Amino acid sequence: MKVLLIDDHPLILSALKSVIQGLGENVTVAGVSSANAARAALVLDADFDLVLLDLQLGDADGFDLLAELRAAYPALPVVVVSGSDRTSDVIRAIDLGAMGFVPKRTHNDMLFEALRLVMSGGVYVPPMTLGVEGAAAADPPAEQETVPGYMNMIGTQATQGDFQAVPTLATLGLTPRQTDVLALLLQGKPNKLIARELEVSVETIKDHVAAVLRALGVNSRTQAVLAVSQMTQQGARVASRASADDCS
Repeated sequence: MKVLLIDDHPLILSALKSVIQGLGENVTVAGVSSANAARAALVLDADFDLVLLDLQLGDADGFDLLAELRAAYPALPVVVVSGSDRTSDVIRAIDLGAMGFVPKRTHNDMLFEALRLVMSGGVYVPPMTLGVEGAAAADPPAEQETVPGYMNMIGTQATQGDFQAVPTLATLGLTPRQTDVLALLLQGKPNKLIARELEVSVETIKDHVAAVLRALGVNSRTQAVLAVSQMTQQGARVASRASADDCS
């Protein structure tokens, strides 16, 4: 796996390189300290498997570079690694096509979990973004994204149940075609590209997207990404605990 790190702080860049190389002997990491250097690196070698992007760069706005990279290299997943964990920053990054958002204060195990999820096709957002693990609201209320009703349901079940019952995609009642649409929606593809890939009309895709949002109990594509990501993380944690209990 080839990873490109983009961060203008030398110490953080060096630390991240060491951490990412700890993923395995087959991991190659290249580090650059500016947007211009990142562009040059990708022109010389576009065969990277993953980009880790800091939002605070000296020569460019991180969000602008994120949008640029997603447009120029749509098959290349970008994960934001930022000193911020503001809800508004997470939502904006996901809106622009980031496949993950990892705060820099995250411990190594969580970073590894995030990268593995992204490389397997998932989307990672920090649990505190939706108030799942208690950290929180540094943002003014006007900037907060409404917590999806679906996540409220998960929280209620976890609190009231004798065991933590976590809904899965299979319990949402989606049709096979709606499941296909959700998978492509999670990749950040617009309705026109989804319609082209599934060989149906854009109007049909709009209907499917509306049905998917209703099933998830959310109002936007971004909320859908966040809800599915949190659901995946909740399920993984419950499965891990269940496995540990079986072994004890």
